Amino acid sequence: MKIKKTDVALPAIHEMGKKIQQLSIETGQEYLFLQRGINSVVNIDLSEVVKNIDFNSKEIQTYPPSQGRFELREAINNEYFGAKTDISCISICGGGMPGIDNAFQIVDVRKIYLPVYHWGNYHNAMKIRKLEYEEYDSFDYLKKIIPDIKDCAVVLGDPGNPFGNKYDNDEMFAMIKKLSDNGTVVFYDSPYRRVFYDKSDNFYQRLLDIDNVIILDSFSKSLGLSGQRLGFVHSKNAEFNHEMAVRLAFATNGTNAFAQILVERLLSTDVGKKAVTDFKTATITEITKNIKYLKDAGFIANEFYNESVPVGIFAIVNVSEDKLLENRIGSVSLSKFTLSRKEEAAKYSRVCVSIDHKKFVEFFENMKARN
Repeated sequence: MKIKKTDVALPAIHEMGKKIQQLSIETGQEYLFLQRGINSVVNIDLSEVVKNIDFNSKEIQTYPPSQGRFELREAINNEYFGAKTDISCISICGGGMPGIDNAFQIVDVRKIYLPVYHWGNYHNAMKIRKLEYEEYDSFDYLKKIIPDIKDCAVVLGDPGNPFGNKYDNDEMFAMIKKLSDNGTVVFYDSPYRRVFYDKSDNFYQRLLDIDNVIILDSFSKSLGLSGQRLGFVHSKNAEFNHEMAVRLAFATNGTNAFAQILVERLLSTDVGKKAVTDFKTATITEITKNIKYLKDAGFIANEFYNESVPVGIFAIVNVSEDKLLENRIGSVSLSKFTLSRKEEAAKYSRVCVSIDHKKFVEFFENMKARN
């Protein structure tokens, strides 16, 4: 049979995972899995939350609405938007990636601009969908080219991947508004933000005053639910929301009902909120200590944080992927996160810092002692 090939490779994170699993089996030694993009300090404790879910209910055993369950969208509105948006503006999708993929396809723009260092699935999705893209290296560069990108879109991440970097909220808001006022669409992709913020964070509410912005978020990082594959997309544009609902209906016939009910209970019930708070507290504590250790030990690549600060769940270290692997530390070369600066980036690696602090320090200290 003839196959329509994408010419897109599987993510590097998968290949590194296979490699270090095999090395661990062959050598009998422990490896540190820092190539992954998941919070690995603790699992969120769902034992009390699921007691209140009826697995035999019609809610779970029937198709959910294509745009998502009403109760979950209400919970998201309350938690993320201070009950100030309309739930018709919120669409539930099967994780962050389907939301991004569909959003990229729906918006009719000439080109999509990505950060020079970016999550590889952005350009892979665009390559599969045959969309045009280009890189930008700073906010200053975007400001200079604004007159030329009126019919384009820009991807902004905060905190970002691969850097785990956080911009000042007012600076980010000003950049989004400047782009939107120009007629440039902004994809604000922020699945890591709510790891570090709670309901008191009003940034999404502030974005409700801006027209040309699409908010992309997921519960993989903020609730530790990567396996449940659930995220949401927010837009004030009615035509965009209609197209998103249609695409989700035909692609999924409704996103996993159990995952939707689970997240709704985590966001809206006392027992769920406690589970979330406990998970975030433990996770943030270890992330903070690990980033401080990297700074104090001289491993952090400070040159990438001139305009922002590393907060997690990733950080860039000034050690190559091969050197880390020699010391039984899994990572992903920074060269896998750029299209134009691969040679320069090969000297650095992205590591996940959301892991037990003692174990994290043990491996890096062993590397220091051997080198």
